[in-house]
Amino acid sequence: MALPVFLARGPLPLAGLAALGVVFGAFPLAPFPLSAAAQTAPVVEDGQAQVVPAFADSATWIRHELWIETPFDSDGDGRPDRVHADVTRPSQTETEGLKVAVVYETSPYYSGTAGIDFDHFWSLRQEVGDAPPARDPYPPSIRHRARQPVISNSHVQTWVPRGFAVVHSQSPGTGQSQGCPTVGGANESLAPKAVIDWLNGRARGFATLDGDEEVTAYWSTGKVGMTGTSYNGTLPLAAATTGVDGLEAIIPVAPNTSYYHYYRSNGLVRSPGGYPGEDVDVLFDFVFSGFPGSRDYCIAHVREGEMRANLDRTTGDYNDFWAGRDYINQIDGVQAATLMSHAFNDWNVMPEHSYRIVRALEARGVPVQVYYHQGGHGGPPPLELMNRWFTRYLLDVDNGVEDDPRAWIVREGDDREQPTPYAAYPNPESEGVPLHPGGDGNWTGMLSLAAGTEAAQGAVVDNFSFAGDELAAAEWSSHRLLYATPELREDVHLSGVAKVRVRVAADAPAANLSVWLVSLPWTGSESINDDVITKGWADPSNAGAAEIATPRTGAPLVPDEFVDLEFALQPDDQVVPAGARIGLMIFSSDKNFTLHPDPGTTLQVDLQGTSVVLPVVGGREALARALSPVS
Repeated sequence: MALPVFLARGPLPLAGLAALGVVFGAFPLAPFPLSAAAQTAPVVEDGQAQVVPAFADSATWIRHELWIETPFDSDGDGRPDRVHADVTRPSQTETEGLKVAVVYETSPYYSGTAGIDFDHFWSLRQEVGDAPPARDPYPPSIRHRARQPVISNSHVQTWVPRGFAVVHSQSPGTGQSQGCPTVGGANESLAPKAVIDWLNGRARGFATLDGDEEVTAYWSTGKVGMTGTSYNGTLPLAAATTGVDGLEAIIPVAPNTSYYHYYRSNGLVRSPGGYPGEDVDVLFDFVFSGFPGSRDYCIAHVREGEMRANLDRTTGDYNDFWAGRDYINQIDGVQAATLMSHAFNDWNVMPEHSYRIVRALEARGVPVQVYYHQGGHGGPPPLELMNRWFTRYLLDVDNGVEDDPRAWIVREGDDREQPTPYAAYPNPESEGVPLHPGGDGNWTGMLSLAAGTEAAQGAVVDNFSFAGDELAAAEWSSHRLLYATPELREDVHLSGVAKVRVRVAADAPAANLSVWLVSLPWTGSESINDDVITKGWADPSNAGAAEIATPRTGAPLVPDEFVDLEFALQPDDQVVPAGARIGLMIFSSDKNFTLHPDPGTTLQVDLQGTSVVLPVVGGREALARALSPVS
């Protein structure tokens, strides 16, 4: 069967198709040769690709689908999997022989999802360190779409009028792509690599799922930029780790750069915000919209044989399964210039995901910019930033982007389209300043620059039924310890990663440990950075681990024996206003993020061995000035 041609406003009549050099019902093998002088070309002004009227008429755009052969067989049928892709490109790629760069997005979501059903998530009612209750997997619930010639319209209206082609593809095991979803497995990196290879003439594309009529990307310059949000933002990084030639730039938005860091924190089983009980096998069920014939194989070999066998909700420790789904371990392959976008209040895919990758790429000399805003999950950079990035690296225009500020941060209350430029993130003037707790934290104790000299302890009784915002707002509680600075005399700018050291003992062999940094008085605005500065979670059982962020071993706690934990909270950049108090809150189970063990475990916190290091712009001098008493 010949490859059908789809147009943005429906098929052109036969005469119109012929005028474009496209024969109805058949795909052209090569464009009409025209001289370079006759070609319409992208127009660049002020370092950005502009809308060109000749490209902007959507009625003339050429749309078609194809299947691209990959180097893997993830569904066990003995044949290389083929992934489904669609193309939208200017008509000039046919009528004038124009070659264009490509903006590319890939996703497991394009053919639907199973929906949110917490009955099929993992139960949170589990003792820390014990085997989890059995999970009831999703029943088959996504109706397979046998045909989907137009996968998505994302980015089409933005980039095709500027002289780019836009390509979408479906992840393995979703939609019309063969294979199994692996949620971070190797095929999720190799599938977009195959698409990029096809755009560069190194992989084969076919007009049908199982046919042998080949389709080539003769219209492509071979230069590709990838972007997307959340899972769709993860996959550009996944592709980049392969080092594929032609992937020149990526703009990941809120990317999940490690499935361990998404579902665990410092050895602790933790849910992503808003999805209590989610884990990697739940996400498999959520996205598996692929061919029904491969379902049994994928469930047996991937969900059960690989995921359920290795995800380890008992200890929460790092292992080879998680290491294979952690892109920091393949970071040396990344050569694509990276414009990273994230939010400091993203409690779903938390900002550590972008921060860790940016730091690693900077250390390797890869071109990097960051855009951070103060909202929640998602939110791409302003179009101007994206346009300059793609114009520089896809059109090879020397627009000076290398000399632009390295960091763009939306300040509190500002429009997301108006970020403030900074030389770097964290702010180069940020320095770590230790603060020390003292007094009765069941009320609100003190948090000060001076360390206490007397032995003191605070006690926390675990009870998951109290959410973190309730504990922060409470005047007194036995379920948390809260220590706060005096009211700030002037604004304090925090930029970077706060780190905590907690000396803790429990009367049980395992327990959750949660730490929030808050701004007081609590107003109830947890979601917009007014009250929550940052958060973190850790497993005291991993106190002796060589690397607490990815611990491979732990040991049960000896009741009432103190251990020392040091770990990072989530990255942040926030101006805490004058009149507020900076508070350190320590508690056990975090209702919206951790497991829910039976209430009653008691944690003792040794205040002399406990502190928080704040990343203060201006360092100790600036914080001391803000905390100095009124003269």
